[in-house]
Amino acid sequence: MLHDPNRVYVFDTTLRDGEQVPGCQLATPEKIVIAKALEALGVDIIEAGFPISSPGDFQSVVEISKAVNEPIICALTRANEKDIDSAVAALKHAKRPRIHTGIGSSDMHIKYKFNSTREEILERAVAAVKYAKKFVEDVEFFAEDAGRADNIFLAQMIQAVIAAGATVVNIPDTNGYCLPELYGSKIRFLKENVNNIDQAIISVHCHNDLGLATANSLSGLINGARQVECTINGIGERAGNTALEEVTMILKTHHDLNLHTNINSKHFRSISDMVSDMMNMPVQPNKAIVGQNAFAHSSGIHQDGFLKHRENYEIIKPEDVGVDSSDIILTARSGRHALKHHIEKLGHQLERHVLNEVYERFLILADEKGHINDDDVIFLVSTVEKKAVL
Repeated sequence: MLHDPNRVYVFDTTLRDGEQVPGCQLATPEKIVIAKALEALGVDIIEAGFPISSPGDFQSVVEISKAVNEPIICALTRANEKDIDSAVAALKHAKRPRIHTGIGSSDMHIKYKFNSTREEILERAVAAVKYAKKFVEDVEFFAEDAGRADNIFLAQMIQAVIAAGATVVNIPDTNGYCLPELYGSKIRFLKENVNNIDQAIISVHCHNDLGLATANSLSGLINGARQVECTINGIGERAGNTALEEVTMILKTHHDLNLHTNINSKHFRSISDMVSDMMNMPVQPNKAIVGQNAFAHSSGIHQDGFLKHRENYEIIKPEDVGVDSSDIILTARSGRHALKHHIEKLGHQLERHVLNEVYERFLILADEKGHINDDDVIFLVSTVEKKAVL
């Protein structure tokens, strides 16, 4: 089924799972802007919404389907005909439509969410896939809470839905419960124990409740999954989802994994800023890849090593993710090398004894102010130079 066994398909759910966050709701025109940016980024699938959930979500799926050409447009449904009918109607303009349907797979969900049995849930899962298959060729099935599901029952469910026509099988760690080895072994178990697994793509969808979403997704990919479900900036329900920029840059950085995507990482900073602004969801400064401090150096030891050879302290080039350059932040922790570098960037060449005095005054001012800007540096240099003249 896969032409390239090492290709990882990127399924972006910023506009569905990410947009569920309180206060992050978007109007349809805003969703279209983001969808076009996702297309330029190179994502393979855009999950555009949950059509039956509201008229606005339905219309967003319709308009996104019209607005983009390359990515598959996916609509979420529960495992019932009414949901699927709504998705079919919303996807009528999609060039490459996909229905994403599913149901709980853990005993916790079967008992306490559905008040049902494994047998009944299995029947509903198969029926939903068969019904969706009447309308679209591309049907993805999600086994909700698969992270806590019994592996033998999960394998039975996955085999049944593939036989019913599912082209992608999504194995969500819905509550962010799994450790990477546990989640990876679950994917490996399915690869080894589902007889028809070669007829579908395994997808990973991990939540970040314990801060392991990206690690779990990576473990799933290493163990045979070939689609990753993620969001820009890792936004999503509760603690969020796998961050698209993190998992794709891990694959790009670790060539030994021999896995690749079609993502153009140079768009990361711009789309990160766009999503953050439109959703009113600030990005934490120390966020990997796109955070304000991701390429900022303030420790004197780090600054010295970085200035001698960038790769001493940077494993990613800032320009590879759309950042203009790295930053040397001048604080009381900065060393003489960093200050000299900054002074030279401002157009000044100082003799050693002058630099030494500027540095002593710099440390006093930095302790008072915390952060030193260009005007402060120019003031310090001019003060010492005037003193030298007198």
